[in-house]
Amino acid sequence: MSWAGAIRTATGGMRRHKVQAVVIATVLLISTASATLGFALLAASNGPFQRAFAAQRGAQLTLSVNPALASPKELAATRSLPGVTAAAGPYREVIAQTRQGGQPFGGLTLVGRASPGGPLDQLVLNSGHWVDGPGQVVLAGTPGPGLQTGTTLTVTGVPGSPALTVVGFANSVTDTSAGGGWVTPAEVARLRAPGTPSSEQMLYSFTSAASYAQVRADAAEVTRALPPGAATPVGDWLSAEQQAAGNGGIMEPFVVAFALIGLAMAVLIVSNVVSGAVVAQYHRIGVLKSIGLTPTQVVVAYLSRVGWPALAGCLAGAVAGNLLAGPVLNQSAAAYGVGSQQVPWWASVAAPAGMLVQTALAAFAPALRAGRLSAAEAIAAGRAPRPGHGYAAHRLAARLGLPRPVGLGLAAPFARPARTAVTLAAVAFGATAVIFAFGLSSSLSRAAAGQSLSATVPVQVSQSGPGSGAGPQQPPSPAQDAAVTAALRAQPGTLHEVAVYRDDVKVLGITGSVNASAFGGDASWLGYAIIAGRWYDAPGEVDVNTAFLNSSGLAVGDAATLDTGTAQVTVHIAGEVFQPSSEPRLYGSTRTLPGTATREDLEEYDVALRPGTSPDSYAQAVNAALGPRSPWAAGSHQHGGKFYTIASGLVGLLAFMVAVAAGLGVLNTVLMTTRDRVHDLGVFKALGMRPGQMVSMVVCWIAGPAIVAAAIAAPAAVALNSATVRAMAGTAHTDVPASFTQVFPPSRLALLSLAALVIAVAGALPPASWAARARPAVALRAE
Repeated sequence: MSWAGAIRTATGGMRRHKVQAVVIATVLLISTASATLGFALLAASNGPFQRAFAAQRGAQLTLSVNPALASPKELAATRSLPGVTAAAGPYREVIAQTRQGGQPFGGLTLVGRASPGGPLDQLVLNSGHWVDGPGQVVLAGTPGPGLQTGTTLTVTGVPGSPALTVVGFANSVTDTSAGGGWVTPAEVARLRAPGTPSSEQMLYSFTSAASYAQVRADAAEVTRALPPGAATPVGDWLSAEQQAAGNGGIMEPFVVAFALIGLAMAVLIVSNVVSGAVVAQYHRIGVLKSIGLTPTQVVVAYLSRVGWPALAGCLAGAVAGNLLAGPVLNQSAAAYGVGSQQVPWWASVAAPAGMLVQTALAAFAPALRAGRLSAAEAIAAGRAPRPGHGYAAHRLAARLGLPRPVGLGLAAPFARPARTAVTLAAVAFGATAVIFAFGLSSSLSRAAAGQSLSATVPVQVSQSGPGSGAGPQQPPSPAQDAAVTAALRAQPGTLHEVAVYRDDVKVLGITGSVNASAFGGDASWLGYAIIAGRWYDAPGEVDVNTAFLNSSGLAVGDAATLDTGTAQVTVHIAGEVFQPSSEPRLYGSTRTLPGTATREDLEEYDVALRPGTSPDSYAQAVNAALGPRSPWAAGSHQHGGKFYTIASGLVGLLAFMVAVAAGLGVLNTVLMTTRDRVHDLGVFKALGMRPGQMVSMVVCWIAGPAIVAAAIAAPAAVALNSATVRAMAGTAHTDVPASFTQVFPPSRLALLSLAALVIAVAGALPPASWAARARPAVALRAE
């Protein structure tokens, strides 16, 4: 036979088996999309800050300059200092106190810039447009609940209380606006409160700034070139890089976990689909060889038959992967704080190319085996499974007295043990992904609650309003602080309240300062998650995070020597708390940390509410009691962990994709088994088997493997969840409490294990329905 005839044979076979072609294309679409998304996320989490810093010409040093002390000429001279490679500014800036809808919104650092571009710190617009007139502001970050383009903010403490309309959201790779935003240069003067000194921002990059010591030396060189007190360093690129790594690096372990699951699923399902497509056609191969196809033509014909739907699925999967990755990468960029991220070109090439190669390898072996068979051997091989397979299972089912359709269905998998094993593995992987997704989401929820304390501290009171005679740089007066305590204790909804002071202390054995949180009362109710030990309950005891223990070489139960600036004290470490950071942190009572309970160090009041109390209503009542001129304002403690939101959504998406792929693998297996046994189905129906019994029998073909898959998936998912959570914690420089991984009580695990049966039944029902509807004559003729 000619090559043209061989190709027509392949395409004809594909048209006759449309369902199998669709399954091949769909499985490869999902697998390729998953691979593209996985590659994109791995690339995004691999040094995102460095790539974004280079692309956006990030500034290595940010200075705040007093223009009353440094003239424009003196600032211009710093551009030509030795070691300075680029500079930008001066940009006028102001700290504006704002309100939204009558509620305090907080102090915003607003920088006046005519455009988002420039020689340094090129801003990336996430949505909206750049400011082009008065009364407009572009905020740092991305839109969120209650804060979109078109939102109006009112600037307080300024004559006329000017309004600013949010027209866009943008990112600076080194956060040069300190989480605030940008306005037109002419707008800055109008937003400055009376009596507040002017301020300008200068940005620099240097020849050598690879370490904190080099950055400090660079900053010292610039400040020495200006009049004394004219400039103050307020930000550097190394601190921004460390923050970005802490925000996003913990995404890598679970992305890798799902990538490995997806890859294994793709190998199993594609191999099963392709092998089954070839094996199911042995009889036809024998006929084709008898009419003149050469072994090479048989191999090429069947590779072509599989190749066309595979190519279509891979190309569509690459497009789908890019579409899925777009919004995820936008959220990831916000979590990393790097402006923008795109799918790398190599991910869009490597994913479909790799899946095509995998498909070809999976198809080549059975196609080559078919090509080497003689016509007689191929015809004989295509008639039925090898003799002896499944007979014992059928006899056992009969002895157990099972209903005949159920017994036939449960024994059927033993007729094709290799196919059954592959299907079992595919269902097990799918169920593992689903169980793992539920467990990881629960673990992330507990981690979010333990880190943010949003569940136990629904309301916080912080300095976010203009004070009477207290400028943005001045602490509130003792009377204003006392008014907060009185207002909180007077509210009937108050369950607990505690003042929180924060300051840096020195610890013997740790280089640099340690951030200390000192509580002015009982803080045991705050709900810090304990990794080891317990929360402190006596003077002289403190709790620390994992980074503290790693930096000091100490352990829970050891003693540490602290210098608080006013006294040197020895404390005992009572426990290790979950607070992910590469920086050492310490938590204790103001009685244990003398000198920390000063008005300058008072940062906030944490409040717990009685059951049934609305946080928003409570905050409004406290603000009304404090009055509009108080520097303190109460607000609902919102969960601000972008990472946890992004990760939970991504976990669900990846689990859904893997589960769909597993269901398609089951569909293909049952479809092939149905075709193998189409003669038997016709005989059963001719003997009186009802449609409901036929559906039961076909579903039972996959029920047994699904039960075994569930038994495998449950412990595998538990182990995978524990390993992934600990790996994520390791990248965030912390350990985790045992409760974060103990999220599978027996009842929940048993319920989640039913995912294997759901996947199996969902894949088996379509061919089961066809078998139930087919008339005996049609089934017998279909053979």
